[in-house]
Amino acid sequence: MIKVLIVEDDPAIAEIHRRFVERLPGFVLCGLALTLTDAREQIAVLKPDLVLLDVWLPDGEGLGLLKQLRQEGAEVDVILLTAAREAATLQEAMRLGVVDFILKPVVFERLKGTLEKYRQSSQALASLADISQQDVDALFGSSAGSANPLTLPKGIDALTLERILSALAGEGANAEEIGARVGVSRTTARRYLEFLVGQQLAFPELEYGTVGRPERRYRRR
Repeated sequence: MIKVLIVEDDPAIAEIHRRFVERLPGFVLCGLALTLTDAREQIAVLKPDLVLLDVWLPDGEGLGLLKQLRQEGAEVDVILLTAAREAATLQEAMRLGVVDFILKPVVFERLKGTLEKYRQSSQALASLADISQQDVDALFGSSAGSANPLTLPKGIDALTLERILSALAGEGANAEEIGARVGVSRTTARRYLEFLVGQQLAFPELEYGTVGRPERRYRRR
């Protein structure tokens, strides 16, 4: 089993990522850290194989932790799950040897593809004594780092999706309320909300008023 540590300062998002990991065979969650300090301690004690690391944390940057791990020669792989969209962040992450770089909100199928390819590569390496160029080509050709980004369906924009997920907090809201918060129409908001439901990032509830049909109210998982 591949031991996974999640480092994420938002408890709600950390819970979503935990559920994603626990749905995948071959992986076991060994810890969950909300700060860099906690992450350092858990890595030292739990010895995870893989860390799902956020970039921005209350007590520092995830890239700082990644640099420290590389300097210490820690035998741990890292996947960045982050809202950071600066090209410089991606470039630095690549130089530090991350397995993959996934933008939030993390879609289950995207993370699933990355983790499954990571597991396959890990198993293939464990079974090899000496390597040939063919082995190298196969490993790099199917590695998690070369996974194609998830293609969102027509009518779903990544930036708008992120804004709607961020607006969906607290007691939840209906499509009209979310549309007003984000600045899109009710119809557009409903389309995005139903997509989030399909990705298990949100769930709907029926809200019964005094008059008319019940309305769907959405909550973030």
